[in-house]
Amino acid sequence: MESYTIGQAARLLGVSVDTARRWADADRFPTRREGTRRMVDGPDLAAFCVEAAREGGEGEEAAHTSARNAFPGIVTGVKLGVVDAQVEIQAGPHRIVSLLTREAVEELGLEVGARATARVKSTSVFVDRA
Repeated sequence: MESYTIGQAARLLGVSVDTARRWADADRFPTRREGTRRMVDGPDLAAFCVEAAREGGEGEEAAHTSARNAFPGIVTGVKLGVVDAQVEIQAGPHRIVSLLTREAVEELGLEVGARATARVKSTSVFVDRA
């Protein structure tokens, strides 16, 4: 299971480190200590990303995409079929769902809580493991 520092979680959430710390201090998502660092388990962060996106970013500036339509985020869902798979990524306020082969999902090691980047070109979405 992948874990994230507060700084990494803040980048994935699209907020400042101070905001992520305040949210953790307010028990909006659980953290644990690893030495001197506060860590967030991937599945916990994935669940919070979905919740935060539902709440919306009222009063905040709209998120911008980077060059070449890359959306870095966190995997929030994986549904495996016999041959195909569906992967859901929360990238800031954006929910991206992609259909891939089961083989690709397994090779990339995609699971809930893993960092991933969705790359969009026209109607195709390519997923890279971060």
